[in-house]
Amino acid sequence: MCHIKKMNRANTNKHLDRLEQLTAILKSEGAITALSLATELGVSTRTLFRDIALLRERGLPIDADKGRGGGIQLHRSWGVGRLTLENQEVIDLLLSLAIAESMNSHLFMTSLSSIKHKLMASFSAQQKDKLRTLRQRIHIGESASPHVLASYNNNLKEAKIETQSPLYSAFLFSKVVSIDYKDFHNVSTTRNIEPHYLYLSYPAWYVLAWDTLRKDFRIFRCDRIENAILTEQNFDLRPLSDFNVVLTERNVRTL
Repeated sequence: MCHIKKMNRANTNKHLDRLEQLTAILKSEGAITALSLATELGVSTRTLFRDIALLRERGLPIDADKGRGGGIQLHRSWGVGRLTLENQEVIDLLLSLAIAESMNSHLFMTSLSSIKHKLMASFSAQQKDKLRTLRQRIHIGESASPHVLASYNNNLKEAKIETQSPLYSAFLFSKVVSIDYKDFHNVSTTRNIEPHYLYLSYPAWYVLAWDTLRKDFRIFRCDRIENAILTEQNFDLRPLSDFNVVLTERNVRTL
C-alpha cells in the first residue's frame, strides 16, 4: 500500500511538472503544432489535449486551431492579462482614469469603464466604497494664471514622487496625511490634513482639505508640499459646499 502511495505521489508530481512546462512553453512561444508540443513533452497528443483542457479550467486562455497553418497558442488577450501591477501603480491608474472622466473628453473614454472595473477588483469592499465617489471629488477649472505659472515651474523641479504618492493614497482612501508645506512666502509649516477634493488649474493641482490642527478649511498647492507621510487615521468625506467660504475668499487661480 505504501508503495502504491509513493507511485501515485510521483505520478502527481510528474503531471504537475509537465503542466508547468506546458504553461512555460505556451507563454514563451507562438503557435506550435500539437504533434511538436506533445513530442517535446514526451506524451501522446491525447494526453496533451487533456492537459490543455485542465489548464483552460484553471483560467489560462488557450486557443487550439487544428487546421492547416494553425497550432496551439495563448489567446492574444493573454499578454495584457499577465500584466502585474504594484498597489501604488493601481492607485495611480485609478486616479488618472478619474481625471480623464472629470475632463469629460470623448477621445479616450471608450474603454475607461471596463478598465476601472478590472482595477477595482484588486481592492477590498471597504476600499471600493471609497473609490466609487472618486470622479465627484476631482474638479477641473480654468488654466493657471501667469502669476501661478511663474512660481509653479520653479517648484515643479523639486517635486518628488515619494511626496506625491502618500498624498494621493490619502486622497483615494480618505486617510489623514501629515505634510510639510511651503507657502507663498517660502515659510514651511507642518500640517495634518484631510484631503477631500482635488482641483486642477492646469498645470497646477490643489488639495481642498480640512486642517485637523487648525480646525479649519484650507487649500494647498500640491507642488508646494515638500514632504508627506500617510497615517492610518480615516476621515469622512465632507460635502464640497463646506469649502465655499475658502474658495470665495481665496481665488484658486491666484494661490
